[in-house]
Amino acid sequence: MKLVCIPLAILWASIGMVNAETIGSVDTAFILLGPDHKVVVEAYDDPKVAGVTCYLSRAKTGGIRGGLGLAEDRSEASIACRQVGPISFAKPIKQQEEIFNQSQSILFKKLRVVRMVDQKRNALVYLTYSDKLIDGSPQNSVTAVAVDRSIAIPVK
Repeated sequence: MKLVCIPLAILWASIGMVNAETIGSVDTAFILLGPDHKVVVEAYDDPKVAGVTCYLSRAKTGGIRGGLGLAEDRSEASIACRQVGPISFAKPIKQQEEIFNQSQSILFKKLRVVRMVDQKRNALVYLTYSDKLIDGSPQNSVTAVAVDRSIAIPVK
């Protein structure tokens, strides 16, 4: 049996899980062979809330394994979601829902973003964390977007 190695970028695109726009990156460590270790900043538009974009910074492992998509990225990530236009809802949203996930290793580790509705404060709360099939990470980051009181957040 022959093992085929597929770079993660191709794998992500083929299963349609990532809709990120890379804003930029900075190198954190020089690697002689393959790409350097980086911190990458990506923008994700909330797919169900028009006018909200989440900016996620995360570690990206370099080297030969990182360049081939075989390395496991670190669990550290940070998130900041902002209103970037008029907020609107095409239909009611769930009280709590995973809105993005991105693989951080070839098989079992994912970086996730969950949206929660804080009805009392009329706000959208976004949480990012990573999980792993066997042992997830408690490292997380949270941000909130206040929605104007004249706009009711429709929850199903």
